[in-house]
Amino acid sequence: MASIRKRRGKWQVQVRRAGASPLSKTFIYQRDAEAWARASEARLDRGGFVPDARELRSTTLGDLLRRYRDAVTVKKRGAVFESARIDSFLRLPLAAKSILEATTDRLAAYRDQRLKEVRTGTVRKELALLRHVFRTAQREWGVPIPTNPVESLNIPDEGKSRERRLLPGELQKLDEALRTGRNNQIGTLFRLAIETGMRRGELLRLRWENVDEGRRVLLMPETKNGHPRIVPLTSEALALLARSRGDGNGPVFRLTANAVRMAWERLRIRAGVPDLRFHDLRHEAISRFFERGLSIAEVALISGHKDVRMLFRYTHLRAEDVAKKLL
Repeated sequence: MASIRKRRGKWQVQVRRAGASPLSKTFIYQRDAEAWARASEARLDRGGFVPDARELRSTTLGDLLRRYRDAVTVKKRGAVFESARIDSFLRLPLAAKSILEATTDRLAAYRDQRLKEVRTGTVRKELALLRHVFRTAQREWGVPIPTNPVESLNIPDEGKSRERRLLPGELQKLDEALRTGRNNQIGTLFRLAIETGMRRGELLRLRWENVDEGRRVLLMPETKNGHPRIVPLTSEALALLARSRGDGNGPVFRLTANAVRMAWERLRIRAGVPDLRFHDLRHEAISRFFERGLSIAEVALISGHKDVRMLFRYTHLRAEDVAKKLL
């Protein structure tokens, strides 16, 4: 609300809004003071104000990052990974800069340096996170940031999608290396990834009550995109689960994500395929589904993709296999 008072024969008006510098003016007539107050309040409500530079100077990028981590990130499924990314940001000199100093040109310099150190996809994720931090501060926290400095930044192109699949003989090498390992569950996890196209995190969250052998399906109540899905099982996938059932209670895999990561690192080195990532098994599985003749809708049902374009990024058919269908 505007404050209007008469002092020394004149009418003084002051209008305040959170995040804006206060506006004030003096009038001879009360009606003019009231009209100016109404017009000023309407302009402020539309966002037509000059931000309070004092608040912007006293708030650092690190302050926004910490608040976002503690209020927003903790509610996300990938909170552990995003928190680690934010903690990395907080160690940078840029995090100590005020919001006014976290300019587009400084972020551009950060982007260019990071592109020399990590993959393009990593830089895209980091910039997307920063953009959402500024956007949340503007829209939900009332921080008077005049413009989001990431919005006008050139984001690196996605680049060529990874096309790594299992090469002839590599599956046998992995199987041989598994026989020398100490944890039998790793082999089941690896094989089930190829048979189902499930992500590592989804497999680790799988519980025996999610397995319906009669219907030949897995019920995934929690997935990356937030929607549950039902995964149909191949005969090999059913056999793998049957051999691992045990007492049939609790988690299917009693492994941590870190244990799987370390075991996979050792396995691929023993097998002589050091460039193969666990996530490549999802590419392999989805491509195999198409090679078996499944339709786009059927593969999307299994993989959980809502966007067909993203599904095709995971699909790498071999030309020689397609050629066999043309005989």
